[in-house]
Amino acid sequence: METEDRESLSDGDSVKSGPLDVRYSTDDDTQECGPGQETFKDEEAANSDLEWLEELYEEDNDDGGGDLALGADDGNKRSYAETARMFKLRRNQDQLECFHRQKEHHVQKAREELRLCRRNVDSLLAQRMNLEKELEQQKAKDDSVAVFRLRAQHKQLCQQLQNEEELEGRIRTELRQREWELIKVEVELGKVSMLRQEVQEEEELFQTLKAQKAATRLQQERKVGQNLQHELKLLRDKQEASLRKEEMEYQKKLEEGKKYQRIAVKYLNESLKKKRAQQQAAEKEQQSQELIEKRIQVVMSLKSSIAANQENLRVQQKKIRADALKKEHEDRKLRESLQTQGIDSFKHMYRLKQQEETKQKQEEFEESQKSKREAIAAKILQEEQLINSRNQALLHKPSNDKSSALRKKRKSHLHYLHCFAPSVTKDTALINIRNFSDISSSSSSSSDVEDLEETGENSQEDVVSQRLPDSLFEPEFSGLWEQDSKKPITEKMTLVQTEENKEEVAAASERFKPRRTQENMLKGPPFISKPEVIIFKDFDVGKLYKKKIILINSGYTMNHCKLLRVSPQLSRFISVNFEPSGPISAGMSSSFQAIFLPTINEDLEGEIHFMSAAGPFSVPVRCNTKKCRLEVDSQFIDFGSHVVGQTILRTISLTNKGALATLFSLDTSTHLSPETSHVQMPSQAFASMSLEKSSENLTCSVSSMGAEQVQPDQQNLDFSEVSPQSVKGPETVTDRSSDVSTPTEQNPSETSEITLGRVIEGEIGSFQTIKLEILFTPTIPGEAKLDFYIKFSDINTKPIPIQARGMAVGSPVSIVRPIMDMKICMYDRLYQDIIVVQSRASAAVKLTFEICPEMREHMEIIPESSFIQAQSTFNAQLRFKPRHSLSKDAEKYFDNDTGVLEVPMTVKVAGQVQPATFTVYAIVTSSDLQFDQTEVDFGDCSIYNPVRSSVCLTNMSILPQDFGFPGVPECIKIRPNDGFGTLLPQETLKFDLIFSPKIAKEHHFQLICKSGINRDFPLLCRAVAFHPPLQLSQSLVQFRATAVGDKSTALLHLTYQQSKQTATAPIKDATTVEAPRLFCFTLPKDSNISISPSAGRLLPGERCLVLVTFRPRLSDDEIKEEARRRLPQERPVVHSKWKKLMVNQSDRKVSKTIRTKNPDPVNIHPESEQYKEAKAFLLCSFTQSYKELVIPCFVSDGDPPETDRQIQPPWSPINTLYLKLQCPAVQPPLVVVSNNGHNVVDFHQVLVGERIIQRLIIKNISNESLDLRSSILDTTGPFSLVNALRCIHPGQTHTLVLAFSPTLGKKHYEILEIQSLKMDLEISLCGEGVLPEITSSHTGSLLDFGFVLEKETTSKCVQLQNKSKVAVGFRVLLDSLCPSKTQMDSDRVLLLGGSRSSPVQPSVGTQNYSGLSVFGVTPVEGSIAPGKKQDITITFQPDHPSVNYSDKLTVELKNKSEVCVMSLKGAASSHNMFLHGGDLRTVPTESLVPSSIFCPSHLTESELTEGPSIPVLVTLRASHKAGVIIPGVRELHVGCICSKNTKVQRGEFYWDNVEPLEQQGFTVTPIRGSVEAGGKCAVTITWTPRKDHKPFEVLQRCVTLTIKGDETIIYRVTLMAVFKTAD
Repeated sequence: METEDRESLSDGDSVKSGPLDVRYSTDDDTQECGPGQETFKDEEAANSDLEWLEELYEEDNDDGGGDLALGADDGNKRSYAETARMFKLRRNQDQLECFHRQKEHHVQKAREELRLCRRNVDSLLAQRMNLEKELEQQKAKDDSVAVFRLRAQHKQLCQQLQNEEELEGRIRTELRQREWELIKVEVELGKVSMLRQEVQEEEELFQTLKAQKAATRLQQERKVGQNLQHELKLLRDKQEASLRKEEMEYQKKLEEGKKYQRIAVKYLNESLKKKRAQQQAAEKEQQSQELIEKRIQVVMSLKSSIAANQENLRVQQKKIRADALKKEHEDRKLRESLQTQGIDSFKHMYRLKQQEETKQKQEEFEESQKSKREAIAAKILQEEQLINSRNQALLHKPSNDKSSALRKKRKSHLHYLHCFAPSVTKDTALINIRNFSDISSSSSSSSDVEDLEETGENSQEDVVSQRLPDSLFEPEFSGLWEQDSKKPITEKMTLVQTEENKEEVAAASERFKPRRTQENMLKGPPFISKPEVIIFKDFDVGKLYKKKIILINSGYTMNHCKLLRVSPQLSRFISVNFEPSGPISAGMSSSFQAIFLPTINEDLEGEIHFMSAAGPFSVPVRCNTKKCRLEVDSQFIDFGSHVVGQTILRTISLTNKGALATLFSLDTSTHLSPETSHVQMPSQAFASMSLEKSSENLTCSVSSMGAEQVQPDQQNLDFSEVSPQSVKGPETVTDRSSDVSTPTEQNPSETSEITLGRVIEGEIGSFQTIKLEILFTPTIPGEAKLDFYIKFSDINTKPIPIQARGMAVGSPVSIVRPIMDMKICMYDRLYQDIIVVQSRASAAVKLTFEICPEMREHMEIIPESSFIQAQSTFNAQLRFKPRHSLSKDAEKYFDNDTGVLEVPMTVKVAGQVQPATFTVYAIVTSSDLQFDQTEVDFGDCSIYNPVRSSVCLTNMSILPQDFGFPGVPECIKIRPNDGFGTLLPQETLKFDLIFSPKIAKEHHFQLICKSGINRDFPLLCRAVAFHPPLQLSQSLVQFRATAVGDKSTALLHLTYQQSKQTATAPIKDATTVEAPRLFCFTLPKDSNISISPSAGRLLPGERCLVLVTFRPRLSDDEIKEEARRRLPQERPVVHSKWKKLMVNQSDRKVSKTIRTKNPDPVNIHPESEQYKEAKAFLLCSFTQSYKELVIPCFVSDGDPPETDRQIQPPWSPINTLYLKLQCPAVQPPLVVVSNNGHNVVDFHQVLVGERIIQRLIIKNISNESLDLRSSILDTTGPFSLVNALRCIHPGQTHTLVLAFSPTLGKKHYEILEIQSLKMDLEISLCGEGVLPEITSSHTGSLLDFGFVLEKETTSKCVQLQNKSKVAVGFRVLLDSLCPSKTQMDSDRVLLLGGSRSSPVQPSVGTQNYSGLSVFGVTPVEGSIAPGKKQDITITFQPDHPSVNYSDKLTVELKNKSEVCVMSLKGAASSHNMFLHGGDLRTVPTESLVPSSIFCPSHLTESELTEGPSIPVLVTLRASHKAGVIIPGVRELHVGCICSKNTKVQRGEFYWDNVEPLEQQGFTVTPIRGSVEAGGKCAVTITWTPRKDHKPFEVLQRCVTLTIKGDETIIYRVTLMAVFKTAD
């Protein structure tokens, strides 16, 4: 029995290893799904049966029973291996049958293809024959065009016939190949047919055992069920007992509760009393709380007011900052303007800043002085009150010296208050003001020195008297002892002592120090100068001036006087002639002379320092240039009251009290700008000045104006306009008029009643007076005003404002409304108004109304003449009816472009010289309504589809007009508002005329448009109505409110109707032809509409189903624009290196800015993150939209010509149908929030057999809960929805888990619909299955490591290359590390027993004694990127000598497919020399072979290695074939292992006693040799049978082989020779 089983198993294995390996590797199995799936199912069924079998055996082992022993013969149990063998045989047979069916299917398919190909060939042959006949006929007819066309068709048919014949040949070859493969499979089926009966019997036995086991299990389960029922009954009884006990306890608790309730009622009443008391207390507390709240409200209101004040403060602060920014902006503009003019902006701004600081200090000083004066005045008043109170208390006592001293002190304080501030202000002004005096020359003549001195003294005295009019100066010797109280502020510089002469002053004071007592101590300077200030006034450069000064000793004793020095700023211009006169008595004087020679035209100030015995003192010196001092006698002119028509003249005197001449002009502008505040004056020395000097003077002059008056567009500093004639000198005022600014050109005084005289500009010399005239000519009753300024070219002279006032009294008879506005009037319409005439006369007068001749046909006044009583009014009627001839009649008064009419009217009054006038104003406009076309032609119209035509109606008037279309026919509809409305002035309104005919005929009608003034405007219309050949079931489709991302569909029918009334007479010939019609729907670009079918062909009477789909989506332009808007805005970037470079070159701050621009929306890619984020944002913020589309359907007049179907058929516009679609879109309730809102889930490329999971998050953005459900995916497809759907509440999200597991290497696409009540969200699933392409560098199935010394290591590398497009994961498996495979190999070895001739070898051989694996792999698993390579290192490390080391290595991918399977083999030796070859003498495994399987005479492998000789068996087989004896040849290999651990790196070998072998026909080559380390030497043994050798006789001989290396090893080689014939 065991022998038969082994034979059958061997046969089964041979079947599997033979053709099945080839069958499983064909491409047809991969492409065909059916058989492949059956094979996988059979394998899975077999695996499941094996698993069930293992469980069955485990249960049998646990139970200790023998259920499976029922089917065994002779009381022997059925083994697990036999049962497994039965399943494996059944699986192999099923796979072979499946393969047979597959091949049979391929053969049938090829035969069917051959049959179809043959049929096509026959059809093409018949067509060619017919075509040849037709070609002969056309040749006979001599029709060359048809012949060429038929030849082309014949050539095309021949080409097709040749292709079909070639295809037939290929199909025949493929059919023969598949029939041959089918025959091979049938042969294999015949080989294994004997095993079918045996397998069927074993399956029946197995099913019997399985049924018995199931019956046993059922019986056991019944027993268990009975036990459970019994336990449930016991549990039920316990529950009933516990319920009864709980009920009793409940009754007891209920009684106790009633008892406690009565007690609680008693305490409740007491609690209520306490509660009432607490409520009263709470009310009081509430009242107090309300009072606190009121107080809190007061505090909160106070807090709010504080917050408001804080807000006001913040506003003020912001305003201050804004003012500062504005001032900075103005400064920058001023700086730029000055730079453009070539002026140093930094110097100018610095001077302006200094001037502002000086002005600010001056204001602060004035404020402090004002506060001091107020304090002094308050103190004086307080002292007066105190004195008065004391006087009243002491009336009887006379006034003492103390009160007089107080009064004297008060007077001095009052004097101080009156005179202090003006002098300081003027002195400061003299210091700050700079003018153009350095570029102007004086025109005064020279005089003698004495005259100059006298003039200087007089002028200086005048200046002092004018500057200090309120000072209390006394004569020379009066009040010298009161000098401290009467000295003015102008002498504040006399006591200045500098650091330079401090030592000199100290030495002089010691030398001149006299003896004096305490009583005669003098306060003040020791000497007083006469005059006190040395003034050189109105000097000319280059002239010499002398002045004599007297010094008076103001002390009580004799004193000395010595000249020290002159101030540094005056030392170049002033020299002093002083001769000391010795000691000077008190009150006596000494004189010296000051000589002044100016070289520059500037104001100078300084001091002359002296030294006396009492100390140093100084005399102030001032040198003033020529200046202008201009005054007018009156700044206010009052003309009084005058009657209209009179002329009154007034004059004012302009006086120049200065020594400098200047130009003047009269300016009537209300506000003076920096350009017009001064008059430009040319200079004689301007031509000789350098550009540098002029720029400095210009900068100085501009700085004196003030920062607030200087503007960037100043033009008065431009001297390029000065002509050469102006440089020569001013001759007359008119000659300079071109250079002097003339503001009177823009003066509004020309139209005013107060005007200026003839002299409005000119030159005023030094100490000269000019008369200026002002005229008052009243024309309109009322007050007249004129404010003007007198401007001067001197920049230091401020303009003088002049005011002129006058009152005009009107005529006795006047018009109440001098201007009559008739507003807007239309042509041919009557308009009326009232003219009111008022009389202030004392008697009645006659009135006559006069109308100009041009307006008499359009205007009328009733009555034309009348009398008006004294002190009364008169009303006249004005009638105005403009005609269309107004533009020709009154061309003088009427502006045809604007339509404005301005007519002056006159009313003559008897006895009054000046008539009363009034003006009539009106705007005349048309009342026409104008159509853009006079006739509307609707053309050819279908009775099923309305036709729309647009007409524009324009209001030609400038007044709004009402309009309407009354009496409109039924076939016409006017939109909007049914043709009624109001047109604004000059407005054009577009109307849609919708023509819907009901009858097929010609239509002619007229539409009347009426205006609000009952004017008619006709519009002619015509159309031709007809019956179209095709008809839509409905021309209007109203889609539901569809969410973005959802779709709505509508079904329509397009019918080809046959009717007698197809068309009217004019177009009957074009439409009555009963022919097939082609139709085509034309969709607009980028629309959300799709129509299927969009084109087609209909026969008469046919009907076509049309599906219209509306898919609202966001436009690509909107998404890109939103993406661009969400990007960061452009920001300027300033490069500092450019700034430094430009500053060094031009000394200006120039910066170069580079702006980062936002990308163009066109450049935003749809797959970019910005695009996806913008799309998600727009979906969430989408509200609703509504669109109306009109889709045309073009209908042809018939089919294209039969001769050429490629030609377009004729299309007629009258047959066109129109489909109107109303498409409302709303916000989607469901949106995709993950993947940037993208509803396409792309799994990309996935290996076949792997499973990839992706998640997609959807969110409910609506206000309602949504119940979700999904569409059904393809059950055989690769996509699947893993998790279940649920209800989503508003604002919640749900995660969809989607899986992709491809089974074929192709692209997959499927749509998953997430359905809800409001929308269906479509999710596109796409992915690509990729077949892994992994190649190995080792092509063979065996990897031999050769011989290695024990406990040494060697390794080899295998390279894997990934040729697929995706990364592939792999793992490396060794059979020695897989227990199941090791067990199967061991079972196979046991089944083989001691059969040495069996070719079956175990995959796992000898293992290490240490328990570690002999073979190691690195890495065990990993992933290979596309196009990359991975090295796998295999290591061989034995720990004892053996030649049976082996293992099986499998490289497996993640989808369980195998890349390569290779056997690992190696041998280990304890010596460096080894012998390899010969026959196998033992089982190839060591651990699985028991010691009792061999007889005691045999030795194990370990015993053989330890003995003196090692037996080796070599079998030689010779044969006889075709009369020739083929000798038997075998090879043995002697090798030497290369190792660093051995000292001997070379070995040798030799054979002993070879002569007897040669006599028996054996030949050994070589007999002796040497082997280098790492090399091998092949020893060939040949046996040639002798002639006397008998067939089938076994010849055996022994020989000794000695190998010398690190040790000497002897091998006993047994040569066994066998001879057999070829048959």
